[in-house]
Amino acid sequence: MEEKIGLGTISHLLMTIFLHNFSTFMVIPAITDVTMSALCPGRDECSLAIYLTGLQQAVVGMGSLVAMPLIGNLSDKYGRKALLTVPLIFTIIPLAILAYSRSRNFFYLYYGLRTLTAMVCEGSVHCLALAYVADNIPERRRAPAFGILSGVASAAFVCGNLSTRFLSTPLTFQVSATVAVAALLYMRVFLPDSAVDNELSAPIVANVGKLGDGDSTRSSQIFKTVPSLEDMVALVKSSLTFLQAALVAFFESLANVGLHASMMYYLKAKFHFNKDQFADLMVISGIAGTISQLVLMPTLVPVLGEARLLSIGLFFNCAHMFLYSIAWTSWVPYLAAMFSILYVFSHPCMRSIVSKQVGSCEQGKAQGCISGISSFANFISPLIFSPLTALFLSESAPFDFPGFSIMCVSFASMIAFVQSLMIRVAPPISGGRVGDCHSNA
Repeated sequence: MEEKIGLGTISHLLMTIFLHNFSTFMVIPAITDVTMSALCPGRDECSLAIYLTGLQQAVVGMGSLVAMPLIGNLSDKYGRKALLTVPLIFTIIPLAILAYSRSRNFFYLYYGLRTLTAMVCEGSVHCLALAYVADNIPERRRAPAFGILSGVASAAFVCGNLSTRFLSTPLTFQVSATVAVAALLYMRVFLPDSAVDNELSAPIVANVGKLGDGDSTRSSQIFKTVPSLEDMVALVKSSLTFLQAALVAFFESLANVGLHASMMYYLKAKFHFNKDQFADLMVISGIAGTISQLVLMPTLVPVLGEARLLSIGLFFNCAHMFLYSIAWTSWVPYLAAMFSILYVFSHPCMRSIVSKQVGSCEQGKAQGCISGISSFANFISPLIFSPLTALFLSESAPFDFPGFSIMCVSFASMIAFVQSLMIRVAPPISGGRVGDCHSNA
């Protein structure tokens, strides 16, 4: 596999992504209990917790809408490594707060800082990792490589949630913060950079606060890399395939964020799930997804093609959301989680299709544009689905259907599936191996 895809060139990136995702994913099963304990102690249903979680996701989505294209565009100019440093640092701060204390006051401090830092962190590490892979892997091998990147993330998801299953809540956040520091140090020491413009190769992080009168030209060049709305629109309209992939990304993110904003509170209210059950659920989903991305996807992409696998993944994504919404007993969510063996195809296939629609010097811009579109969906989704979840889990629900909001989420996923059926993948912009980008601003 390494010889066919060229994993040696991205091995340090894969290790960085594993450590980062291990750190961030292991706190997910615990955060619902921490939130409920801080805001509504002793209760299994809390509208305040649902609304605050939805508000946080909406604010993060709006901030990411601006940050993701900017980060992707800057990484085309200054290199992936310099831009990866920023979100890896910001990830550590909120985790350290809950590692110290989970009382109400510290939770609100965590909530505020997590909201601010997530505007930069949420999705940016994955976006930059995708651009890094595109720098180093030829187009014909890129879809399996994206699948392996997602598979490594899924493996970290499994390991993180499995460790949470056997750790206390305080120790979970302490270990998470420690691993986040390890991810940052590993990346800075071992990861080689790529896609750096040699004429502007001075790292951003090293030059913060050093701009003097003689550096006004360099400063103006930095601001020139900020993509305008017109730039993003022009990129989306550059090909029909890119436009269709952007629509898929929007509705897929709308559905996935809606599910994540609702599912844990829904399962806690209906089946009294806690940290351990959430961890079990995520381990099942993660194992199935890891096997699929590391074993099945590299085999199926050459046979079926990226567009067909994208549609298969989106169909089963819709199906598993629908199954969650009608769960009639506590084992049904575990069955739905196993659908990840098929629905995990969608994201890497969509990203691979996008990467082939632009040249080697625009990989960061393209991935940042798609991440920005997804972030816009991340802003809208909680505003729609969090109130629905709070309403149908409360005693004032119009009718008895606790999973109604999740069923609505599945309809958004169905729109993405229908749109994916219309994609006809255009030939890639460039052939052969992608090298460093040396064009001037």
